[in-house]
Amino acid sequence: MTALSRAREGDNTAFAELVEPFRRELYVHCYRMLGSVQDAEDVLQETLTAAWRGLSGFGERASLRTWLYRIATNRCLNWLRDGERRPRTVTTFPPGVEPPEPTRRVDPIWLQPIPDTLLSGLPDDTPGPEARYERREAVSLAFVAAVQSLPPRQRAVLLLRDVLGYRAAEAASLLDMTEDAANALLRRARSADFPQPGSPPPSPRQRQAAAAFATAIEAGDVDAMVQLLTDDAWLTMPPPSWSTRATRPSRPSCATSASAPATAATA
Repeated sequence: MTALSRAREGDNTAFAELVEPFRRELYVHCYRMLGSVQDAEDVLQETLTAAWRGLSGFGERASLRTWLYRIATNRCLNWLRDGERRPRTVTTFPPGVEPPEPTRRVDPIWLQPIPDTLLSGLPDDTPGPEARYERREAVSLAFVAAVQSLPPRQRAVLLLRDVLGYRAAEAASLLDMTEDAANALLRRARSADFPQPGSPPPSPRQRQAAAAFATAIEAGDVDAMVQLLTDDAWLTMPPPSWSTRATRPSRPSCATSASAPATAATA
């Protein structure tokens, strides 16, 4: 009796044997969709629970891996849709503390880098033949931040096509839409401001600036951090969504929880 047959009869060990080879790559897919390590873990658990309960409906017309990706992608879309319905917390300030007037309104994206240990076990041949991005490019903060700026369905199509390498018909089937609709969503997604496949690594100057800022944070050197915050810095705050462009270096206020420039909170 195969592991699939045993799992359908309620064998938990057989089910674990079936899904374990795909657990890590499904987790990374959820991370790309959601931009959050914790949310990805929650949705992965939902995905595996749904797969366990729905295993009797797996018709084997597609591979088990593709079936699991269908569940994971749609669970991520549900998570994103439900998140839009949750009431947003309004930030309040202590009496006498007035925040600076924002220079623009934004909806900042707060990202968490994925631990390298979760990438080390991924097979190099995971992407399909039509993938445009290498594995590590597709989990860089620049790429994940750009993905988060897309509407959820565009995000899903782009990841299925350009990262996982599914063909147009396969991606459309996974998302229960027509191939024409999937292609239209992909065209709109690709027109966004994305890091291009094979983008060059950061310049020595960029690496030096990032290292200097990290060193200043670790050492608690406020003066060094202030010196590094130049006219190119944006300070972003969680709700209400606003940001202020720096016009001159200024000492951060202890009463205001501002992010580091675009590396920590990417807008």
